[in-house]
Amino acid sequence: MAKDIRLPQLGQTMEEGTIVTSLVKVGDKVAKGDVIFEIETDKAILDMESRA
Repeated sequence: MAKDIRLPQLGQTMEEGTIVTSLVKVGDKVAKGDVIFEIETDKAILDMESRA
């Protein structure tokens, strides 16, 4: 079942981020804690984990 993913604020000054790599494909099963994509901010590239 598809779920919306909201990008959390990853720093006090973060205003935007860009998904640079998607690590899952449509239809893949994802478990809590799995890294689903990488986010690039103005300071770093960070892994985004599934919360559900």
